[in-house]
Amino acid sequence: MDLFDKLEGRPGPLGEFTSEGYGYYTYPKLEGPIGPTMQFNGKEVVVWSVNDYLGIANNPEIRDVDVKAARDHGFSAPMGARLMTGNSDAHEALEDELAAFEHKPSAFLLNYGYQGIMSIIHALVDRNDFLIYDELSHACIVDGKQLAMADKSVFKHNDIESLEKQLARAKRNADENSSTLVVTEGVYGMTGDLGKLREIVALKDKYDFRLLVDDAHGFGTMGEDGSGTGTHLGIQDEIDLYFGTFAKAVALIGAFVATEPRVVEFLKANVRSQIFAKSLPQPIVDSARERLKLIDEHPEWRDQLWDNALKLRKGLRDIGYNVLPSESPVTPVLTQGSTELCTDIMRKLREEHGVFVSGVAYPVVPKGTVLLRLIPTASHTDEHIEQTLNAFSAIKDYVFARGAEVEAQA
Repeated sequence: MDLFDKLEGRPGPLGEFTSEGYGYYTYPKLEGPIGPTMQFNGKEVVVWSVNDYLGIANNPEIRDVDVKAARDHGFSAPMGARLMTGNSDAHEALEDELAAFEHKPSAFLLNYGYQGIMSIIHALVDRNDFLIYDELSHACIVDGKQLAMADKSVFKHNDIESLEKQLARAKRNADENSSTLVVTEGVYGMTGDLGKLREIVALKDKYDFRLLVDDAHGFGTMGEDGSGTGTHLGIQDEIDLYFGTFAKAVALIGAFVATEPRVVEFLKANVRSQIFAKSLPQPIVDSARERLKLIDEHPEWRDQLWDNALKLRKGLRDIGYNVLPSESPVTPVLTQGSTELCTDIMRKLREEHGVFVSGVAYPVVPKGTVLLRLIPTASHTDEHIEQTLNAFSAIKDYVFARGAEVEAQA
């Protein structure tokens, strides 16, 4: 059978939405300067779907740095992969600054978060090793697991008893060349709950393993200094490999892993997505350095982010919505419903109330449920929050009635 003909018969779980809903439910175009309000289909909407947590994407100081860096270097420099010809003093300085920010001795700069963590997992473990990961791990971790040659097992989400069973199994089956890597997240991006890092590191005395934490949503937002969920929980020293991405709080492209110098040296020679890919362009590196410096100098941005998040979720709860017990700025609203209700909610909020919210239904979440994820930022105002709460209040009766119908049919 012809490959292309076969593809028509297996569109995948998102295929329906990327064809019929293209440009609206999937691949929507938010236009204009990045901020709490943007243009969608020619209308201004309050946006709760952009991960610019600290509201720095349009910061004038940063925009000036971006312009100057682009003018000074262009986007071609440095040319080539870092291993060969793409290294620079700026790249190395950013690594030092990231390590200091994360209270770690060393750091390795990565081009992209998704590719980076996949390749890190692939590089760290071999066929003699054991890889154990949380069942709700992000797709990049799952894909990294697919690449890894290690013995793989999964533990139930944030279930320490389930994790310990897998650690005990690894210990029983290990030989003298076996090592164990546990992978979890600092902040789970859809539900906003934290990985049980304290409980996980407490198992280190009993089981011999290293811990890799993907803190994409925690970097810049969690902890007194923004250094992430490990600092927030007081166990940063116990995280063996701390992974962060620039795609959220830094509002940029790029990522890094912070760990021991000997591990960084190993990764420099073995992370294939970096060895065989062009180096991060100089303007992005310069901009990342300035953004990191400003994040460090402006803790009030995090304070405003948290203030907005708490106001938003209290308001939603007061209206009667089921806001999941998020421990991070991520604000997830769960309701009974179908895929049709999910798209109806998004359409009503956008068209009738000027509020842009993203939602997911089965198979991303269990059948019969709809999850709406709101991402508050430091740049949202009380007026934006009030408009959004009024919108959710206006559609409440419709949402709950349709949800009850779905529940009755289950």
